Amino acid sequence: MKILLVAEYRDGKLLGTNSELINFATQGGGENCMFLVGSNSTLPNYTGKLYLADAGQAGEFNPSLHKQLLLNVIEKEQPQMVVLAHSSYGWDLAPRLALALKAAQISEVVEVKDGNLVVPSCNAKLRRQVKSTTDIAVVTLQGGAFTPAEEPSGAPEVIKVEVAAAGGDIQFAGYEEAEAGGVDLSKAEIIVSAGRGIGKPENLEVIENLAKALKGEYGASRPVVDAEWVDPSRQVGTTGQTVTPKLYVACGISGAIQHLAGMKKSEFVLAINTDKDAPIGEIADVLAVADLKQLVPILTEKLNAM
Repeated sequence: MKILLVAEYRDGKLLGTNSELINFATQGGGENCMFLVGSNSTLPNYTGKLYLADAGQAGEFNPSLHKQLLLNVIEKEQPQMVVLAHSSYGWDLAPRLALALKAAQISEVVEVKDGNLVVPSCNAKLRRQVKSTTDIAVVTLQGGAFTPAEEPSGAPEVIKVEVAAAGGDIQFAGYEEAEAGGVDLSKAEIIVSAGRGIGKPENLEVIENLAKALKGEYGASRPVVDAEWVDPSRQVGTTGQTVTPKLYVACGISGAIQHLAGMKKSEFVLAINTDKDAPIGEIADVLAVADLKQLVPILTEKLNAM
């Protein structure tokens, strides 16, 4: 299978998701090449063909033009799969490509199993295997799902993509930083996080008390934030904060890939869950199979007594 990877370049820099695209293609074997709207002075570590369009001419964000440039490369390379990151850039560009190509679009892929693409369903409670029935498929990868053990190396064979005219019906005004607010969990050495398994918002106090006993901060998974039990500034995951504490205590968190991507580089992970087969157990240093409403208060009491 030939795969065309669509790398990302933002505010003059290559994004880290590009290494995940390369890792995905490497796992699948076969031939692959890459497309990038970027700069010749900032090239990805990659050993294949790189179709490079100048961001100074094409703009860092111009979906109509980028789509057309990609279609030209697709016509030349004839890939069976076009792969983008499941990011704001990928969300915008992937459906445009799929419609133009009359191709299947498979979003938020987290794994490849038996030749099929695995995607989450039912709010990530379940996973299903899917396969395209069209000659070409447009795919987006969930952030953190294909993080390589080592960063890619090598230099690409650069093929210049001509940009005839800017065009497009969107004018890109620039990037705007999100307002700082709430708690900066990225600086916390100890984090105790609440997941859907806490049951109800009243049980959040149990999590806060353990965090205080450990002299740390408390965080939460996306379902808890979506339920408005916790302020969004405390969310950990791909749509929240990425954290690397010395100790991460996951309470009632099943371990959806979106959450794992935000905390899996923690030095030590303690997971408390009633399900011994919960995905969080795959990265936890210790998995306590227990009811957090019983175990956490006992831990808190023992810590406070020290």
